[in-house]
This record gives sequence, structure tokens and C-alpha cells, in this order.
Amino acid sequence: MTNFFTSTARSASASLRRLALGIGLGASLLTGAALPAQAQILPTPATAAPTDTTLRKYQTLPGTPPRPWYQSKVFKATVVPAILIGYGISVVDEHGFYSSYDARRDIQRNFPNFNSHLDDYMQWAPYLELGAVLAFGVESRNDRVNLALILAKSEAIMLGSVFIVKTLTRHERPDGSDFRSFPSGHTAQAFLAASIVHTELREKSQWYGIGAYTIATTVGAFRMLNNKHWEADVFAGAGFGILSAHLAYLTHRHRWGRHPADRQGVGLGAPVVPPRGLWQATPTMLPGGTPGVTFTWAAK
Repeated sequence: MTNFFTSTARSASASLRRLALGIGLGASLLTGAALPAQAQILPTPATAAPTDTTLRKYQTLPGTPPRPWYQSKVFKATVVPAILIGYGISVVDEHGFYSSYDARRDIQRNFPNFNSHLDDYMQWAPYLELGAVLAFGVESRNDRVNLALILAKSEAIMLGSVFIVKTLTRHERPDGSDFRSFPSGHTAQAFLAASIVHTELREKSQWYGIGAYTIATTVGAFRMLNNKHWEADVFAGAGFGILSAHLAYLTHRHRWGRHPADRQGVGLGAPVVPPRGLWQATPTMLPGGTPGVTFTWAAK
């Protein structure tokens, strides 16, 4: 009887070992891996570098379903500036529900002796904010080279467009000093800088952009309080500044320097690159002493 149970136990143990070995071999065949004697890392096979999605201005990822026009990058980049510029045009002189003349009359009544040159310096304050944040080690959306190129391009767009519109409209300032009132260049500069701060740092904290736009709004208010610009000039200037920054991002191809670690390409709505995974194969012992392999995956 003892021999019978011993024989049966040995037979069952052998069957379990054969079953475990079959499972281990099956797992190896399905994953294309051999049963190693020591732990080793099986890296992902080398593949071609991901296609730069910014080689064309508005190129989207292949296979991406078409988006409605109101979700396009061009619409998102222009809708707010268009509203600001449109409102500014609508309240020129005595036009609109609350015209530029109405705003100037109320300002003169409440702040008759206001005089400050602070707006001449505050228009650059958002850039100082950006520089200070970067100096303290906060990473911006773009590397330094591409950020400098975006700054240069946006400044060129803003200065060129504001100069052309001032020359064409020849609108007189409220203080009568010259005929270069519309739009406000100080306000355009401040909102341009604020828009760049917001775009570069919004993934770190929204408060950077809130602070920059607060400074820009203060500059616009000071231009009106100093009797240098009409209400229409300030709203249009804000629109020109934001639009210039958005156009600079939309047309930037990001061909210089390194790509940001967390995204492929730059510009508004740039697609986020998903994390790349790393497969790892680790030897293990299955029940019955049969060697096997365990596969794990971790984001890189």
C-alpha cells in the first residue's frame, strides 16, 4: 500500500512539473522570448524616430479625425484677439454702447490730475517675470533657443502690424499730441509678453499667466488714465498683442535646439507624446521547480 501511494505521488509530481514546463514554454513562445538563466532586460526594438508633426504649420497626426472648425488651432488662436479688436473698433469715438468719449469723460471726472510714467516700464514687466521664473529653475514649454526665436518673431509681427494700422488710421490721441492713437502700442506690447508667459508656463501654474495678464491690464488702464489713449485703442492693442504671440507659435516649426521632453513640437494645441514603455523579462521558478520567465512593463 505504501509503494502504491509513493508511486502515485511521484506520478502526480511529474505531471505537475510537465504542466508547469508547458506553461512556461507557452508563455515564452507567445512573447517571443527564451527562458534565460539570468535576469536580462529586453529593450523595445529600435524604431524610427517619431515624425515631427510641426514640419508643416498646421499638420495634424495621421489618422486623426477632422475636427469641427471651432475646435481648430487657427480658430482658438484668433477668436479672443478678434473679439478684442472688434470691440475696440465698435467703440471708436462716440460709437457703441459705452463709447471712447464716454470712457474718457468718466476718467477725467474721477481722475482729473492723474499723471504717471509707470506704464512705460510696466509694458516689459511680464518679460521680467518670465526671466525671473526661468532663473529659479522652472522649465518653460520651449528650450531657450526656440523661446528666443518665438519672442523675436512675435515682436516683429506686433511692431509691424501696429505701425501699419497706426499709419493707416491716423487717429488723434485724446491729448491731441499726435495722430498715432489707434491701436495702443504699450498695451499691445504688454499683452504680447503676457501671452507668451501664459503659454510657456501654464503647465507649471496658471498663476504665472494670471499675474502677467494683470500687469498688462494695468498698463492699458494707465494709458487711458494718462489721457494718451482712448478706450478703443486699448482694447484693440490688447487684441493685436495676443494675436501676434499666437501667430508666432502657430508658425513656429521648432527645428532648432531640442524638443521639450513632454511634447513633440510646439505651438498651441501641440500633441502630447505618450510615454514609451520598457519590457523587462525576469526568470522565475514555477511550482515543482520548473524554470519560467516573468514579463513586466513600466512606463519610461
